[in-house]
Amino acid sequence: MFEDDISAAMPVLRNGGLILYPTDTIWGIGCDATNEAAVQKVFDLKKRSESKSLVILLADVKDLLHFIANPRPDIADIIAGFTRPTTVIYEGALGLAPNVISEDGSIAIRIVKDPFCRHLIKRLRKPLVSTSANISGAASPARFSDVTDDIRNGVDYIVKHRQEEAANSIASRIIRINKDGSIAIIRD
Repeated sequence: MFEDDISAAMPVLRNGGLILYPTDTIWGIGCDATNEAAVQKVFDLKKRSESKSLVILLADVKDLLHFIANPRPDIADIIAGFTRPTTVIYEGALGLAPNVISEDGSIAIRIVKDPFCRHLIKRLRKPLVSTSANISGAASPARFSDVTDDIRNGVDYIVKHRQEEAANSIASRIIRINKDGSIAIIRD
């Protein structure tokens, strides 16, 4: 199904390259979220200000323990209750490339259910950057055909899986878990 794409993407991701891939929401640009040089390539390709943070994807809620200083004890239950892709902004990012972390020390993380993304992350054994496959300020690509040539030519590997179908073109909901444990909805 998508094993060839995962096998082809692994050396690219492990060597600091960029991939163009279908996420659980829209087509995205991805790289190893622990590799500062790779993350810089994403900012350069998107012509995006480094003051704008990026989202990272994880395959399992337990992986949060490696990248968040003090997750809420009930975070697994909160995430299990999500009915659609939801990005959560957490305080106290750990173990990630410095340029993927917001200036305030927070990090935006989405636990993915999409089988392709989960397999990709599990094989890499690292979090994956996920940012819309567009130049900053342009429309986000719901389907592969919407991705412009400058983005296609700027990545090191283009995933073939799901190129013919429209992605779930709804951007993720974004919530923030504050220091006191309260939850604020940023984008619904």
